[in-house]
Amino acid sequence: MKKHLFIDLNTLPEEGKTFSGEIDGSIFTFPGEATHATGPMLYELYVQKFDNEVLVRGNLSVPIEFTCVRTLVPFIQTIRVDDCNLCIEATESQIDLVEALREELVILFPDYPRCDEGDEQMECNLDSRYLAVDKPPLGDVKTPSRDEAPNPWDALDAIQNDPDDSDD
Repeated sequence: MKKHLFIDLNTLPEEGKTFSGEIDGSIFTFPGEATHATGPMLYELYVQKFDNEVLVRGNLSVPIEFTCVRTLVPFIQTIRVDDCNLCIEATESQIDLVEALREELVILFPDYPRCDEGDEQMECNLDSRYLAVDKPPLGDVKTPSRDEAPNPWDALDAIQNDPDDSDD
């Protein structure tokens, strides 16, 4: 499967041309991240050149596997751009649109992915074991008492009560 979408501006008709197909989903691989594409990026684009600029309009989609921030369960969510509009400067006679199209989809990735927003919606409930703030400790989870926890205001109190800093 291809990883590039080259447009030859010398052969592009003046009225523009429609391009459609698939780009390898591996362009959405992020080092050290569990997030990755589970299928190809689909595109249907209309490309037209105006002087030194290329106008790209169309639709994009790619299925991405995220990990739910609440349940830590992997799920798939298809990211879509239904009305993509890009204007790219044409500095050469051939341009590759893949990086610009990839950015259009990546910017729509959720900041806090939740499995109830996936393609197959799941119940997204936080495991009660992780809610140890106001509960007595169970098993390995230990909540320090307020007396044991460091007080961040102690440093400010020490500055305020310092006898060497008196105004004369």
